[in-house]
Amino acid sequence: MACLLQNQENIQIKIPSFETIDGVTYYLIQVSIGDVTWTLKHRYNEFAELHETLMSEHCVEKDILPPKKLIGNKSEAFIEKRRSALEAYLNSVYNYLKKTMPRELVLFLDLHIYDIFFLLQNMALEFFTKGCLILESNEYKFSPVQLYAISERLKQPCPTLEVIDKKFDFSHVLDVNSQLKSLIIESTTDSYGTSNINPSSLPIELSTFKNVEHLTVNHYPLDKIYGMGNLRDTIKVLEVHHTQLKNIVELAMCEEVHKCIDNANDSHVWLKVKHLDLSDNRIQVIDEAIKLIPHVESLILNNNLLSEISNVTLLPRLSQLHLASNLFNSLPDNLHTKLGNIVYIDMSQNNLTSLSSFSKLYSLEWLDVSCNRIENIEEVKYVGFLPCLENLRLTGNPVSTIIDYRVKVLEPFGKRAADIYLDNEKPNQKELDTVAILQALRIAREGKSSTFNTADSSLFSAEIPTV
Repeated sequence: MACLLQNQENIQIKIPSFETIDGVTYYLIQVSIGDVTWTLKHRYNEFAELHETLMSEHCVEKDILPPKKLIGNKSEAFIEKRRSALEAYLNSVYNYLKKTMPRELVLFLDLHIYDIFFLLQNMALEFFTKGCLILESNEYKFSPVQLYAISERLKQPCPTLEVIDKKFDFSHVLDVNSQLKSLIIESTTDSYGTSNINPSSLPIELSTFKNVEHLTVNHYPLDKIYGMGNLRDTIKVLEVHHTQLKNIVELAMCEEVHKCIDNANDSHVWLKVKHLDLSDNRIQVIDEAIKLIPHVESLILNNNLLSEISNVTLLPRLSQLHLASNLFNSLPDNLHTKLGNIVYIDMSQNNLTSLSSFSKLYSLEWLDVSCNRIENIEEVKYVGFLPCLENLRLTGNPVSTIIDYRVKVLEPFGKRAADIYLDNEKPNQKELDTVAILQALRIAREGKSSTFNTADSSLFSAEIPTV
């Protein structure tokens, strides 16, 4: 980002061109401070309005703005001459006012958008006027540009250019930050505004946030975050999406240069996180670093690159596991030893062909295996005897297209069939009646088969002569 305070002599203001839209001429202004460049555009009337304010409030000379012309002001030669004169005007005004930089000039040049100090003035004004509403809503969406500005400002506790108006005081930013309960960091892969600033390349530190309980990071690389210590003690809900995260250690030890679980200590433990959502990343394995987030009850890893379940036993309180849209083709037979007393599993949109691995998850209440590759109705028997299962989703599998699909799925549940939500729908009375008939036929068939075999054996024995 730009920092005029440190580059007052390294600024260029140019008007390299103009454009006419619907008969109105706009002058394209290019501002460069150090390596940062951005563009904006203003029509002549806006220059005139700025000049009126600067004359009346900041003693700028009247005659330095090129005069208005009513006739012939549309000719290209005149517009080109005015373009050059307006460029000279802006540079003259800046050189005269650069020690004080009145807000009118700041807004005109978009310094409040691209410059660290003036962007923070704008944030301070917003927090001064809307701070109570922001805190009532308990969340605020920050861009990396804003957080970078805060981080840089903390390195300069007494800048050379301070404002007299307390509405713009940096303390308003610190005050709101220290009370926020929910923090959202939202970035983008695009450049910032019309500048050459890449928001995702800006490092940020979060030490000003003292009470955040819900942190969401979207489209921003975690290795650009430092000063995470305070948040590890307060966050209860942690969501990280679209960050190209490949493993848990990159999150758990994000500010460390060498992210190795062997180097972890108590300062890396996330003490209160119960809900961890790492959907839409590139995670290939649940690595050992998950133990640094030990109190997780709900773990969401949808839309990643997982093909196996590992290290979940390091989460003794885990009850909900979401693994939709990953790369699972099968699950181990000893799945129950890896998951413990799991209550909810979402394995939808994978490539599973069997339900046998779920057969010993006796505490399971909800199983979502929709949109997999399960074909055989006999697979249902593996979950039909689970005593706590109440919700089963099989829609989107080949098995869901067979005739009488619902009653055939419900039949293995026996007397519990009436309590099962199959594909989010409880069975109706007709389905329950059909299930009861199927169960009776099965019992009768098994019973008849057994009786017949006994009788047949007796007859066979009777026909054999005794010696």
